[in-house]
Amino acid sequence: MSQADLISPFRFLAHLPQHLPRVPRMLRGLYYAGIRNREKNLSLAWALQRAAERHPERPALMDENRQLSYHAFNAWANRLAWAFKAEGVSHGDVVAVMLENRLELLAILAALSKLGAVGALINTTQRGKVLAHSFNLVKPGFLVIGDELHGVFDEIADQLHTPCTRRYWIADQDCLSDAGQAPDGWLNLMQLAAAQAEDNPPDSLRVRMKDACFLIYTSGTTGLPKASIMSHGKWIKAYGGFGHSGLTLSERDVLYLTLPCYHNNAVTVCWSAALAGGAAIALRRRFSASAFWSDVARYQATCFGYIGELCRYLLNQPVHPAEQGNSLRCMIGNGLRPSIWSDFKQRFGVEQITEFYASSEGNIGFTNVFNFDNTVGYTPATYAIVRYDLENDRPIRGNKGYLQKADKGEAGLLISEISTKWPFDGYTDPAKSEAAILRDVFKKGDAWFNTGDLMRDIGCKHAQFVDRLGDTFRWKGENVSTTEVENVLGAFPGVEDAVVYGVEIPGTNGRCGMAALRLAQGFELDGAALGTHLDARLPAYAAPLFVRLLGEVETTGTFKYKKADLKQAGYDPRQVDGPLFVRLPSSTSFEPLDDELHAAIARQVYRF
Repeated sequence: MSQADLISPFRFLAHLPQHLPRVPRMLRGLYYAGIRNREKNLSLAWALQRAAERHPERPALMDENRQLSYHAFNAWANRLAWAFKAEGVSHGDVVAVMLENRLELLAILAALSKLGAVGALINTTQRGKVLAHSFNLVKPGFLVIGDELHGVFDEIADQLHTPCTRRYWIADQDCLSDAGQAPDGWLNLMQLAAAQAEDNPPDSLRVRMKDACFLIYTSGTTGLPKASIMSHGKWIKAYGGFGHSGLTLSERDVLYLTLPCYHNNAVTVCWSAALAGGAAIALRRRFSASAFWSDVARYQATCFGYIGELCRYLLNQPVHPAEQGNSLRCMIGNGLRPSIWSDFKQRFGVEQITEFYASSEGNIGFTNVFNFDNTVGYTPATYAIVRYDLENDRPIRGNKGYLQKADKGEAGLLISEISTKWPFDGYTDPAKSEAAILRDVFKKGDAWFNTGDLMRDIGCKHAQFVDRLGDTFRWKGENVSTTEVENVLGAFPGVEDAVVYGVEIPGTNGRCGMAALRLAQGFELDGAALGTHLDARLPAYAAPLFVRLLGEVETTGTFKYKKADLKQAGYDPRQVDGPLFVRLPSSTSFEPLDDELHAAIARQVYRF
């Protein structure tokens, strides 16, 4: 961490005048974020209807071929809601929804919210037993499947625990102009909705903040996914925090969205930010770095939703003619690494980076409402950053059995108090929910949500993300953050992707660093140059000792690295398919690692 990242009270106060015009809207955002009464009738449905009343003729959604006004979009969602209701969908029913990013998906989710039904957002990249698990986990009463994923669903249909569930098919085309012809055994939802009423169903007035809105699946970097509950209350907090306090989008703005809509960044963060100001969402099926700037120009987008890796992909692209003088003024997302923050801001001329921190299941969120650099921002929630024992994988408790708060600037575990104002909705599995709660933290009987993330307090209720606990390891008595090492490797010429994890060496304590690298086309690994690069930028204990090269890096749908298989293979040449390198003790360079050298390391010939 740079000392320049610390936020003193003086620096904070000096930063405030530029935000004064936004104060009324920010105060409204704090109101929404701070509502304690979970019986209150506020919901995604309410937010859409409010936007439709305030901005009926302004664009709400657009793609390459279509543009829908708020009035038209709300009317479509209403027709679908009435159709669902006629089919027996009611308050609290779980409806599994599996479509790729398209306008039909948002219309379906809006319709379900109007009935108080719960959309289980199936990850469209899942296949086989993982996909079957995701359906069975939430026991849906109804299924909505896009034709683009019909074949994928058919492959696991016989594995479902409730094979008689009513199934609705959505054509892979503009369903407003042509609903298509459903396959045998499927109901055509868009056809059923075509003749329905366009007025808001009265059910939407009865949807409360405590009601579930979505079921969002964890990304599944290890193990089978879990389904977390996104309540309407948490969605409304996002509406306040991101839509009013974080971003100030208006009906003149266009938010370009390429993130998958089965993820909270899309359906909660970006959608709530757009609805709060009556902005339009320009939706793309999937992210494309090469098409990004052409799309921004096509839609005259003023904002976009990001994941940190998308930003790095854009920086790695050659200069695009449309990036010069582009229309973007702000962006909202998470995971933008400090190593590329200023480069991205300067190259593309983005004035405001609304970085945030949140999790689907958690009860806390940070938002960079005051536009400082290299921070996840500010939170009104009650939180603490506590000392953590990485070696034994547990928080450190003092003599009286209570946790210890970390000092300012010191990395520690982020925890958030569970209260009426900041409830923990948890997972669909109660045992998983209980496992995420820390009890008797600072006093007997208190309860705090364990985020599983390492953060540091940088002052004035602002925090900086350090790493996920599972991605941090201990070597030579020091804690190593994989995120920071990945940042350094990402700056080495030719490195397109860098995944860092800890591996064990016989006869040593802890885990040393290993990196899986994907190189740009035409580049070969220069072991000596890499050693010099690492020595100049990292302490000796943090520099990886092993490197493997990959043809491609496996990620989740939101670009989180899948490390489990990499950790399991380690540096064993028999398990690693591709070039493998090691930096032996006292060496300045990486050299190829073969079976003979691996056996010598196993016999502890070298003293690491």
